[in-house]
Amino acid sequence: MNKSLIYGLLLSILMVIAPHAEHLPLWVSGLCAGLLLWRTWLTYGDKALPKRWLLMLVTFAGTAGIIFNYHTMFGREAGVTLLVMLATLKLMELRKPRDAMVLVYLACFIIITNFFYSQSIPTALYLLASLTVIVTTWVHLQAESIALRPRMRIAAVLLLQALPLTLILFILFPRVQGPLWGLPQDAYASTGLDDRMSPGSLSRLGLSEEVAFRVSYNGKPPRRDQMYWRGPVLWYFDGRTWTPGRTTLTYPPDFTDLGQPIDYVVTLEPHNKTWLFTLDVPDKLTIPAIISSDFQVLNRAPVHARMRYAARSNLVYHANVRESERQLQRALQLPRQFNPRAQQLAAEWRAGSKDDETLVNTALRYFSKQGFVYTLQPPLLGSNSVDDFLFNAKQGFCEHYASAFVFLMRAANVPARVVTGYLGGEYNSVGNYYIVRQSDAHAWAEVWLAGQGWVRVDPTGVIAPGRLESGLSAAVSDSAALPFMERNPPQWMRDLRFNLDTLANQWNQWVLGYDSERQFAFLTRLGMESVTWQKMALNMSAGLGAVIALFSLFMLRHLFVRRPDKVQAAWLRVCGRLARAGLPRAAHEGAQDYADRVAAAHPALAANIRDLAARYSALRYGSHGGESVRQEFLQRVRAFKI
Repeated sequence: MNKSLIYGLLLSILMVIAPHAEHLPLWVSGLCAGLLLWRTWLTYGDKALPKRWLLMLVTFAGTAGIIFNYHTMFGREAGVTLLVMLATLKLMELRKPRDAMVLVYLACFIIITNFFYSQSIPTALYLLASLTVIVTTWVHLQAESIALRPRMRIAAVLLLQALPLTLILFILFPRVQGPLWGLPQDAYASTGLDDRMSPGSLSRLGLSEEVAFRVSYNGKPPRRDQMYWRGPVLWYFDGRTWTPGRTTLTYPPDFTDLGQPIDYVVTLEPHNKTWLFTLDVPDKLTIPAIISSDFQVLNRAPVHARMRYAARSNLVYHANVRESERQLQRALQLPRQFNPRAQQLAAEWRAGSKDDETLVNTALRYFSKQGFVYTLQPPLLGSNSVDDFLFNAKQGFCEHYASAFVFLMRAANVPARVVTGYLGGEYNSVGNYYIVRQSDAHAWAEVWLAGQGWVRVDPTGVIAPGRLESGLSAAVSDSAALPFMERNPPQWMRDLRFNLDTLANQWNQWVLGYDSERQFAFLTRLGMESVTWQKMALNMSAGLGAVIALFSLFMLRHLFVRRPDKVQAAWLRVCGRLARAGLPRAAHEGAQDYADRVAAAHPALAANIRDLAARYSALRYGSHGGESVRQEFLQRVRAFKI
């Protein structure tokens, strides 16, 4: 088999499996790299391929390793790993054109698997380049005599010809919800916030620049210190970790005295959980959702795909002023065997406070006066984590302060709970929206006060007010631990980042976000009334048929339109020049007669025009049609001047 064809297949497989390297087990990546290098060495040295028994041994051993690694052969991770390994093994038995064709198909299929992990613009561009290499290799397989540059040109033309078909299929093909491979147990990765909070859990998110969601406001946005995006509410504490607890109360919340309404639109990235993020407190949502008794906004199913929804929230409110006794008891739960010093401190505050609001202010003054430090790199805490934090370390992130504050409130018999979510966001002036990243993850507290209901209290605000007003970089003393773009980079870098994010947002909205709902809306705007699957299938078939018919007519155009050959085209150019000089050729006039008429009108052109007419007649109608004669005629035409 042709060496250049084998090298093309090697490059094709390498390009489509390279992005998988970060997802594959290390031993699989090493095995694939070794097989690719081995096949390259065998091809370069014209050496024999390995025996089949050796390949079978490697195949069975690799398959067993995948089963041992994933405990299954099914699902996204195990399936993709097995496919990548088998594709590289197939290179080791590449002997016939049929084997090469199988590898081309495998490479095309592996391209699809890359979108299981990333659907960004860079990924799409890289895989388009990979597809170009694959198609170029396929063209080489069909016609080995064609040189590299013409093969690349043919591949580019084929891909361009596929664009209209791709566009029709994209617009009209029914959108499918859920994982294409039908195995939801490993279809989606869980990212961002969790419903468990322990020391260090949010500070790790503070190092991530991954986008959680984007927000555009209808009108003037609220202040940054009002942008509390509510997520999981945590009720139960086991001495180290906060969780929602086992009891789920779903009676509707009671919001009164609402004020300062804010309208906005959220584009939420998939996170494989049910909660949606809204500002406190929402009273309007454009998608079906549940607002729980603790004001969480919950989707009816886990958010597996990017979701867009509009909401209205009220920044001024009273929430559950008449709270149930059961909820208040939940908000007082404590493991009494932990943190005795914190419990004693809370008892002292309780004895010296006339009411709950005074006790809350006492706790906040304690945090502001005792030398606490806000940091992304807090020290490890022992089994009595709250005591260690309050009296020894005095260094922590938002989860440390929220956890300690709620513990102290409950120990002082004040109902309290931990709320996690996000705070603030980065304004993108190019796209006119806010970007909320995982690094904006935050935890705060809520206490229930008689006559006021649930009131937000953020102890981080008294330790590091810059966190509320300006963001994480303005709050932490160890900014070197932050991601580079969070450390106030040059303005040109920020502008570039905003432009790229705006582009990515448009890609998300109009390409990745083209779901069934948006498809129906778009087709309705195009004039397709009462959109149904039957109509979509009919229109898709008609569109595909029209495109195929147009391409067929274009490819067969030579049967309907006869174009002059090079000799005739050259003579027509001579006639055109003479026509512009006032001597047009009549439709019935032959070359010799026309030359005689031109010679009579312009004796200076007589020799040249008669010579050109004679050569044209000989090439067109005579037997003197050699290539050298033709080239000389074309050269004389180019030299002809009037």
